[in-house]
Amino acid sequence: MSDRPLRIALLTHSVNPRGGVVHTLELATALHEAGHAVTVLAPAAPGQRLFRTPPCAVELVPVHGTPRDTVEMVRSRIAAFVQHLRGLLRHERFDVLHTHDSIGGNALAQLRDAGDIDGFVRTVHHLDTFDVPQLTQWQHTAFASASRVLCVSRLWCDHLAREYGIAAHEVTNGVDTTRFSPQAQPADAALAHRLGIRPDAPVVLALGGVEERKNTARLLSAFALLRATHPRAQLVIAGGASLLDHSAYALEFQALMQALGFDEGPLQPVRLTGPLPDGDIPALYRLADVVAMPSLREGFGLVVLEGLASGAPVVASRIAPFTEYLAEDDVSWADPLDAGSIAAALRHALSTRDPQRIARSASRLAQRFSWQASAARHVALYRAAKQETEACP
Repeated sequence: MSDRPLRIALLTHSVNPRGGVVHTLELATALHEAGHAVTVLAPAAPGQRLFRTPPCAVELVPVHGTPRDTVEMVRSRIAAFVQHLRGLLRHERFDVLHTHDSIGGNALAQLRDAGDIDGFVRTVHHLDTFDVPQLTQWQHTAFASASRVLCVSRLWCDHLAREYGIAAHEVTNGVDTTRFSPQAQPADAALAHRLGIRPDAPVVLALGGVEERKNTARLLSAFALLRATHPRAQLVIAGGASLLDHSAYALEFQALMQALGFDEGPLQPVRLTGPLPDGDIPALYRLADVVAMPSLREGFGLVVLEGLASGAPVVASRIAPFTEYLAEDDVSWADPLDAGSIAAALRHALSTRDPQRIARSASRLAQRFSWQASAARHVALYRAAKQETEACP
């Protein structure tokens, strides 16, 4: 396939700012800037648009109706992708079709089985545990049917090798240091006022909404312990747009918040912002006195890089993948199963905050993890996968 620019289709599962979607758009931008012809495909209900517009081509895959449950939602989106791609492939040719989730993976698996495409690439960010067998089957099909599997950390490469005998390739995330910076902006104070973030108290920021995987309830318990020494501290939890149903866990979180005596809202001890405009996120990091990521399971943990690049100290779980790429003094470490340990890490981050040390960590990590390097690694693997496919009789 020589060194000519590639025609690449990148599939993602949502138009909302979830980690895998952010990864897709950052990768698309870096590939586009490197001279490749990129098309991003994302399912969208009427009136929806991607939370961020990339510089490359975009195909919004129409989805309609209100699914009764997650299974119906996933099934309908797989079917929508299949239908849309069949139409697109009549007049477009792609060297690479690359999906970042199970919805796109199952659609591409169906197209491959029908002879519409030769194969596809799948990135596994992380795997979930489902109570519904159909969701488990779809998740497995999406990576087991791929011509080449990529993972964003060694943790998940090892998991796929150990559990499924799949030799995945590690391709890490990056961080955009032009977007995330500690340099205060005039709009920062306006955002704090609009969201009701306290200007006179330590702000603990968590991104990703209220989810079991994010360990949000245990973070809330840790926050209650932190308030013993920082009584005016505020916990800000941003984001939460997800295709999965986290309502049961959200109810547990609400019950715990009530039991702890915390009010939620602007200027209250707990502030749940919900999904925010993409342009607000850099300022939100700068408003934080500490970014908390005591997750139970992550693919890579992009929030850590973004928080450090924004000048905020970070609390992270002492588990992989964080332990793969973070040095001991890059963050304040916590046992994610122990609220006391998380609280101690929050106190440590607040009491030892050192802008110069954070800047050194951020600089070192940014040199190691860039979207340009990630894009170059993707292209090398794309070309190798294409050559292998063309060599098969």
